[in-house]
Amino acid sequence: MVRKTKGYRSRTRKLFSKDSREKGMPSLSYLLKEYEPGEKVSIYVNSTIHKGQPHRRYHGRTGTIIGRRGRAYLVSFKIGGKEKIVISRPEHIKSA
Repeated sequence: MVRKTKGYRSRTRKLFSKDSREKGMPSLSYLLKEYEPGEKVSIYVNSTIHKGQPHRRYHGRTGTIIGRRGRAYLVSFKIGGKEKIVISRPEHIKSA
């Protein structure tokens, strides 16, 4: 019997799917948006861009920008009484 895989993007067929009008690459203004530390943002994983993608468990969560790391942003969340820090590129972040 073959064991079921538990890869990084497993069980995301519905979670990362897009409507027919949203398919394809996003516009440049969406990619070039700058965020300031302290700003509230939501994580919405863009499935067309694989680089800098946070884990699926953070999809839809709202957190605070705490800094940058290269092109990516550090986003802080409170989950279950603990603080989690996620590194995500701006393609996967929206203003909350």
